[in-house]
Formats: sequence, C-alpha cells, structure tokens
Amino acid sequence: MSDKFAVENTASLSLFLYPSSLYIFAKDKNQAITAVHQIKEVSWNKLDDALAADSLAKLDLPAKVYLHEETFTLLPGVLFQQGKEKVYLEVAGKLPSKPFFFNTPVDSNNVQILSCIPQKLQHQLSKRFSELSYYHGASAFLSYLFKERFNLIGQEIWIDLFDNHLYMAGFTDQELSMFSRFAVANKEDILKYVLILMETLKHDRNHARVTIFGAPEKSGITDAWGKTYFSNFRLLRPYANQNYAQGFPQEKSPAIFESFWHYV
Repeated sequence: MSDKFAVENTASLSLFLYPSSLYIFAKDKNQAITAVHQIKEVSWNKLDDALAADSLAKLDLPAKVYLHEETFTLLPGVLFQQGKEKVYLEVAGKLPSKPFFFNTPVDSNNVQILSCIPQKLQHQLSKRFSELSYYHGASAFLSYLFKERFNLIGQEIWIDLFDNHLYMAGFTDQELSMFSRFAVANKEDILKYVLILMETLKHDRNHARVTIFGAPEKSGITDAWGKTYFSNFRLLRPYANQNYAQGFPQEKSPAIFESFWHYV
C-alpha cells in the first residue's frame, strides 16, 4: 500500500512514543489502519525533528499520542482529584521543573494512570497537531489485561517487552496486585523480576501462570526456556481490537503491542 494512498485516506493519527523509538499509525474514517511508520533511535529531546521529516506527521489531523514515560503511578479512580497531580506523582520519581500532567482512565475509570512530561515536549507536540490528546503508553497493555481479567487463574504474572524495558503486572484472584516498569538487558533480568514479584505476592512457582508478550527471537526467550523455571508458562500474541485496511501488509506491522491492541 503506497504512502500516497495512506496520506489521502488518513482521518486520524495515533503516535506511540517508546523510550527510543516512535511509531505513527494512520487510520481512515472507519478506524482501519492504513499505514504504519517506524522511526528508530529517536530522542525525545529531538522529537520535533523526527516529526518534521515524516509525511504522516505533517498532516494536521486529530491525533492521539501514547507516551511510554517512565514516571507514572496508578491511582484508584474514586480517589483521583484534578489539581493534586504533583502530590500523587512525586513519590514515583523526579519530576521535570515544569511538568505537564496527564491521566488515562482504564478499567471503566476504576484506575487512573497518572504521568507527566516536560512542558517543552508538550508544546512541541501541540504546535504540530491542533487536535491532540495524551495517554500513557501502558494504557494499551493494562486495558487488555482488565479485559482478560475473568479469564485469569488465581495467580498470574503478565509481561510486555519493549525497547529493553518491560511492563509487569501481577494479579491475585483476578485483582491487580502490582504494576510496574523495569529496564532489562537480557532474559536473566526478566527471570529475576518475575521471581521477585512471585515472592512478594506469595505466588507458587508450580501454580502461577507467567505470560510474556513481545519477546524478540534474539532474546532467547522460548517456550522451553520458560518451562525450565515455571510449570505454567506462555508466549502469546495479543488478540486484536484493531483492523487493517484492505491491501495493508499486516505481516510487516511492527512487533509492538499496539500493532494488535489500542487503548480505546
């Protein structure tokens, strides 16, 4: 499918900003994906240059940006109050001197993902897109897990791998017990964090189910590797809530969670 076709038929954009990469998804008026652009080795400090050079980003269309920002916290929806973002988020890490706060509701507003970016980055994005909304990048993975909640067994650990990082969720009796993000260099790091979480949640290695998304072939993470350590281990690809336009070579879509599932 040509870029010319994609540009002519694009009605909205979704931008997924990872720690060191950017993905831009174009969607038509029926919300089918018409194009995906991948920009590797992009610095958030130089994001404006990357956007200025991209044919999709040059379109002034309604856009959603999903920021995989490392500083975030989860809050019960009933307790979250606008105006108290700094108080809530200070415990999660050092904040920019001039933060722009944004929050993403998941699980029918039962949980809020609160995060922030520097105002400078927010200004760069807002001057390029006149209609722009902000979401935390973990919203896709978390919304998927809450959708799956009633298919969970009593002890579950779920992992989404991306850009030498992972999101990790622990569920006990179908309730979210822990959600965090870690930097990882290899499969041994992943194993370490899973075992620490199991011990923290008092999960039984012979019973708890470990599920991993996004394991690249070069990682050495295989079904056999996982079952060396855990009785109940799965490598999965998320089922989809996204459609691709006719003619789009879906097998060429990037190996990220959002190629299948978007927060909506």
